[in-house]
Amino acid sequence: MAKRLSLILLLFFVGDMYFYQAVTTLTQNPMLQLSYWFLDILLIAGLISTIFMFRAGMQVQRLLSLLMTAILLIFIPKLFSSPILLVEDIVRIFRGFPPRSIYISEIALAMAGLIFLIIIFGVTRGKHFYKIRKETIYFPDLPEAFDGFTITQLSDVHSGSFSDAKGVQKGLDLANAQNSDLLLFTGDLVNNMASEMDQWIPMFTELKASYGKYSVLGNHDYGDYIRWDSNAAKAANLERLKEIHAETGFKLLLNEAVEISKQGERLALIGVENWGKGGFHQYGDLKKATATVPDNSFKILMSHDPSHWDEVTVDHEQHVHLTLAGHTHGMQFGIELFGFKWSPIKYFYKQWAGLYKQKGKYLYVNRGFGFHGLKGRIGIWPEIAVLTLKRGGSGQPA
Repeated sequence: MAKRLSLILLLFFVGDMYFYQAVTTLTQNPMLQLSYWFLDILLIAGLISTIFMFRAGMQVQRLLSLLMTAILLIFIPKLFSSPILLVEDIVRIFRGFPPRSIYISEIALAMAGLIFLIIIFGVTRGKHFYKIRKETIYFPDLPEAFDGFTITQLSDVHSGSFSDAKGVQKGLDLANAQNSDLLLFTGDLVNNMASEMDQWIPMFTELKASYGKYSVLGNHDYGDYIRWDSNAAKAANLERLKEIHAETGFKLLLNEAVEISKQGERLALIGVENWGKGGFHQYGDLKKATATVPDNSFKILMSHDPSHWDEVTVDHEQHVHLTLAGHTHGMQFGIELFGFKWSPIKYFYKQWAGLYKQKGKYLYVNRGFGFHGLKGRIGIWPEIAVLTLKRGGSGQPA
């Protein structure tokens, strides 16, 4: 992971250097050139400082979020406009290194301006620019009664980041409008503290599904990312969060399973606590959660972190047909156009957004309903997933 992070930082640095060439082509004003680097150094120094103080409190975390947004506004436009300057440099090599073209530098600057405006949209309107994403998944052994059964999945609410009640209500109304049979929430209801949900409880209570609402915990729900006065205070916070799940009508599954019945047939819905690789806590216990589930049951698992699927679920002794996860947010930044998708998070998680199949088992990774860190979304929009289960297909590994 450290190598991948270093690569990303290198890309930012190279993009910054290249864009500076356009600046020096368009202006020789020493104060403007000095300001260019001063702003960069100030932002990077601030980011490093707040990362080291991350657990110091909520104010530091808010500052970190603002700095991340500022860095995206400054660096990403430079990075995306740098290829224009790179192509010019390749041409200049074959032409004996003539002076840089002012025209090309102006094009690079215009491209940077366009990307800047896209980012502005992302951090203002993008946080509630919800997308309904639908998938139909075929299983040869799906009980006949569940043929056509629909699931709405929400994930990563991060209520502590919300400030726009109308924006949040818009997303919840869209979720209800899907009229799904089952509504599942795959973790991270809050950023740190249960009290972040207080004003949003009535809204989330209005979420409906004919076969019920179920949920699991995510890594942020345990309160691990801030300092508490005592272990007792931290434990009390988690207990309060569990109560909030119940108050909003969600059955919280803690390494356990329930049966969903329809027309005399059943499927097993399993929920584990958070389990993640790379330093995240591994509270989840799939073996315990499936202890009472018959081997021949059709199984749907809710597990917040998609790394759990790769590391545990795929090779679990029981066949788990479908796993629903979240956690990655698609890094809240990337490109999704005409079937193509890319985000820097792909260098950290093999499965980071959408549907995956391995050994005849499926994983769906939700891009998240809310936002955290970056105060918005750019290209990877907030998601309401609607999954339709169908009977059929070979069930062979992809």
